[in-house]
Amino acid sequence: MDIDDFEIYQEAMRIGDVIWEEVVRWDYFARDTVGKQLVRCADSIASNLAEGYGRYHYAENKNFCRYSRGSLDETMTFLTKAKNRNLISPEKVNQLLEELVTLRKRINAYIRSIGDKGNQ
Repeated sequence: MDIDDFEIYQEAMRIGDVIWEEVVRWDYFARDTVGKQLVRCADSIASNLAEGYGRYHYAENKNFCRYSRGSLDETMTFLTKAKNRNLISPEKVNQLLEELVTLRKRINAYIRSIGDKGNQ
């Protein structure tokens, strides 16, 4: 299976793109402060999934999935900051937060499925 066939990776990529589309419309100061950090942590969700997937080692894959989950939580924090600063509508933020909660559950399930398979 190729990383592009991996559903949670596809979902993480989609969410990152949606966040990018929001942030590029902000003024310079907002983009340069909250925006850059929001885009970076959102993009990091998918990039850590890809890096772990490409390691071909169960323990490393699990670690990168955990990093991805951490980036997801960071994304949720910056979305909340963006909402509190009136940069993204509350409705859009709530939609994205719901999608991220679902993605976190799917990442957790994937981590559990990896199991402890030794040093393969």
